[in-house]
Amino acid sequence: MLVLITYDVNTEDAAGRRRLRQIAKQCVNYGQRVQNSVFECLLDAAQCRMLQAKLLEIMDERRDSLRFYYLGNRYENKIEHFGCKQTYMPEDPLIL
Repeated sequence: MLVLITYDVNTEDAAGRRRLRQIAKQCVNYGQRVQNSVFECLLDAAQCRMLQAKLLEIMDERRDSLRFYYLGNRYENKIEHFGCKQTYMPEDPLIL
């Protein structure tokens, strides 16, 4: 299923900037960054729970925000892209 993960981390202090880097690093391991604090991740249920647990462990729930949007397996018709960044499809081959 495609999961859209968004986060907002309070970066007023060094600890917040560290949390921001850690959350981004975890998300990069599971998906593709589509905007500064937005990732699209193609996950199964176990991966989703594991990533969610890791992110919840990192974040400070009094100062930060984390959102998961579950777009499911038929996500192609639920996404529209406009603007300069080139879009990608998570199931397409990735050429490095």
